[in-house]
Amino acid sequence: MSQLPDYLPEAVLRFNDLALDALPGAGDASLESAHRYCRRLARRHYENFIVVSPFLPTALRRHFYHVYAYCRWSDDLADETGDTGLSLELLDWWDGELQACYENEFRHPVFIALRETIDRFDIPIAPFRDLLTAFRQDQVVTRYRTYEDVLEYCRYSANPVGRLVLYLCGYRDRERQLLSDATCTALQLANFWQDVRVDLKKGRIYLPLEDLDRYQYTEEDLEAGVVDERFRGLMSYQVNRTRKLFDEGLGLCGMVDARAGLDIELFNRCGSALLDQIERRRFDVLSRRPTLSSARKAGLFLKYALKRLWIR
Repeated sequence: MSQLPDYLPEAVLRFNDLALDALPGAGDASLESAHRYCRRLARRHYENFIVVSPFLPTALRRHFYHVYAYCRWSDDLADETGDTGLSLELLDWWDGELQACYENEFRHPVFIALRETIDRFDIPIAPFRDLLTAFRQDQVVTRYRTYEDVLEYCRYSANPVGRLVLYLCGYRDRERQLLSDATCTALQLANFWQDVRVDLKKGRIYLPLEDLDRYQYTEEDLEAGVVDERFRGLMSYQVNRTRKLFDEGLGLCGMVDARAGLDIELFNRCGSALLDQIERRRFDVLSRRPTLSSARKAGLFLKYALKRLWIR
């Protein structure tokens, strides 16, 4: 990209993951250029994330790209600066761009594309703004005293994503939203338990401090990488209650379109499989980051791909 578009803060130039080279040129505010940018951004990250499921109806994929691009930008503005003050400043700028989008004023390709999706599915601003609340919180909150505090964080960091998916699939009722929240919160928690060591290096601990106290395990033990019966008990406790949320969330699968239900079940089962992996390692998430093997992921994908063929 030879010149920074005038709608971008200069600090954004440092972000290598935002496909800045693919931004539409000056004066190009067309919807299709904006869509192509969102699609390219999503596909650039495809190796690491299930950005757009192949089980989705083709007509919906366009809109998932738009939502993903918004989430990608939000995440990078929060996490990639290495400067709390700058991150908060950029998140405020992004929030202003979001508000302008809802007032039919937009310049950034993500919001040009997202406006089409907002209009098509009548999506309120709340889930988009809730995500920004979580990203701001990550800049200033690094410890959580209670499990309820962690769940409150998940309300902003994870649950809005599931609710956005429901809007795209045509569902707006409270019952489905709460079941979606269960799976999304469980996925966020599973990621926390997977990344205890990674987050610790960033100065963050998502394990509830009250639970560390309950198992007489200290932050100093965590910093030292102590894996003993106290730590195994602590992690077993987290895994078991996360499983209950995954089980609760499965109830949504039979309440949505069969194809959407497969996506929900796939994400849910992948999260549960990650908990299985943590348990198989006797809850040692400090020596090495637990992950699903390629074979396990391929097996889960094939299982649900075959289900998808069956319901066509």
